[in-house]
Amino acid sequence: MTSRLILYCWRFLTAVVPHAPMRDTGGGGFLTRLARNTAGNTAMIIAGAMIPMMAMVGGGVDAGRLYLVQSRLQQACDAGVLAARKQMGAMSNFNAATDTKTVADRGTRMFNVNFSGGMYGSTGRGFTMTIQDDQSIAGVATTTVPMTLMQIFGAQPITMTANCTAQLNAPNTDIMMALDVTGSMNEINQGDSSPKIAILKTVVKNFYTAMESYKQPGSRMRYGFVPYSTNVNVGALLADDWVVKSWTYPSRTLVGSGNTNGTYTYNTSADLVSGTGYPSTYTFNASYNNQTHTYFCAQPANTLTSKTNTISSTSTAVTGPPAGTRTVTTYEVVYNGATYDTATRSGTTCTSTKTTYTNYTLQYQTITEPKLGNGSQWWYKDVTKDVSGWRTGSNGCIEERGTYEITDYNNVDLTKALDLDIDTVPTAGAPATQWRPQYPAVVYDRAWLWNGTGSWSTADVTTQTEYVSPYYGGFADCPAPAKKLQTWTSSDLSTYIDGLQAGGSTYHDIGMIWAGRLLSPTGLFASENANVSPTRPTSRHLIFLTDGQTSSYDLSYGAYGVEPLAKRRWSPTSTLTLTQTVEKRFSFACQQVKNKNVTVWFIAFGTDLNPIMTECAGTGHYFSAANATELSAAFETIARSIGELRLSQ
Repeated sequence: MTSRLILYCWRFLTAVVPHAPMRDTGGGGFLTRLARNTAGNTAMIIAGAMIPMMAMVGGGVDAGRLYLVQSRLQQACDAGVLAARKQMGAMSNFNAATDTKTVADRGTRMFNVNFSGGMYGSTGRGFTMTIQDDQSIAGVATTTVPMTLMQIFGAQPITMTANCTAQLNAPNTDIMMALDVTGSMNEINQGDSSPKIAILKTVVKNFYTAMESYKQPGSRMRYGFVPYSTNVNVGALLADDWVVKSWTYPSRTLVGSGNTNGTYTYNTSADLVSGTGYPSTYTFNASYNNQTHTYFCAQPANTLTSKTNTISSTSTAVTGPPAGTRTVTTYEVVYNGATYDTATRSGTTCTSTKTTYTNYTLQYQTITEPKLGNGSQWWYKDVTKDVSGWRTGSNGCIEERGTYEITDYNNVDLTKALDLDIDTVPTAGAPATQWRPQYPAVVYDRAWLWNGTGSWSTADVTTQTEYVSPYYGGFADCPAPAKKLQTWTSSDLSTYIDGLQAGGSTYHDIGMIWAGRLLSPTGLFASENANVSPTRPTSRHLIFLTDGQTSSYDLSYGAYGVEPLAKRRWSPTSTLTLTQTVEKRFSFACQQVKNKNVTVWFIAFGTDLNPIMTECAGTGHYFSAANATELSAAFETIARSIGELRLSQ
């Protein structure tokens, strides 16, 4: 091969390089004359130099090809194991015996797409994968690459190999869940057989199991919870100096002896226990009026029936004042049938909203209490109370710290709206910066009667009349205690989640505010929430789940007191409604949370997503789940997204 190359080079050079003719000088033979003749020496030198030059060029060309093949092979290997691991992660109950082929097929297809057969002249393409004990997937890709120019120097084809591994794991991760535990969570969604609160408990526990399976040695995985409704229960998380020593409540004091004269009776609010009530669109043909020659909608008759059952009745002595006996009777009302809203007509078609009730069960209490006798009155007024014993004397829920009625949410003054400031630590002796404990049993809605009549008044009132007590009326719900970020055992988490109960109205803003406070790395719990290591930052996520739209109620005693009386963020004369105020503050609080580099996920469970929700979460981070299956799928998607998929090699 080498001699033939020299001959080719010689023929080339003798053809193109000028040289002097070889003349016979008359002395010696041909070889002697050839040795003495210097004509053409340059051509021979160049011809000889072409051999290493071609080797160098050929080597460079083939080395470049080998580099390209190795690079593409590695990329294809990476893509293959990533696709396989994603497929494996998408299987909620992966079974190696039955699902390995599905995983392998997905990975192989992705490898083949990225490294097609015959690429760069390669042959013998191969790709194998193995599922490791830690649930990672290891891959080996091979191919054979023939030489081009270097073949003339005897170079043989080279086998290329690429190794790759993909694992679904999580770095240091903090996950805070704001969970709607309002009364409607006792409803059953269409297609489900269990109440929403029961389904939520199961799904959250499954989510924990999934996230723990992604956890890698040396990483920290923490979870926190903020159950919310009308309020949040965060008292146990507060330092002593974060709470005021005294606070003023819309209460009452007794004037006179407090003797008894008869009784009065009232009903508490009704709580949903179980059952379904599904709204749907109902269309029917319009009727024709022959006299007026017009079409009209004959409203369908409601078919709703109800059955009232007595569940229990108890009587207890009360020391008063006034002293006497309190009787509490619990009733259950079961509704079945359908109701129709007023129909609208378009041409000859009428459209109405039909709500179908199936064993829709409400429960309420009728309470009979002793009434004040002659010579005694209640003095309804604001009463300042020593709350230094709040840790044992209050229910754990709070009233928010200082704020103001915001009219421009693009220019919020956080030095005044401390309720929306998720970071500032309270200052001892500065009540505006501190929280206030809830004492629901001392609060009264001045001046509303139990029969639903009355009007709001901040003036003092002296009367024998009994005004509404949010506590006894069921308008001062306090959910289960919130939990700071912490590591959990499966049994401890299950015990906590199983203890959640549904009740109260839907105030999204207080759930978002406190979820942000408990998650922020620069706020109340900065020392606990800071990054564990500067080289391994913490990934922070807030999962916000609700089953309904904002549902505010002015009679409620919540995180801002009795709002028409306290007038801290809203009053009956405000430009915005109370519901609009709650939603505006929710949106602002959500942005404050995201400013802390927190990823917000929003799930609407059995309700519609509205712009407030979708704008809070952002594209790709919100879900609408109509039933248990869709809720599980939403949480699985979030788990896979939080569990960062990355190459370990």
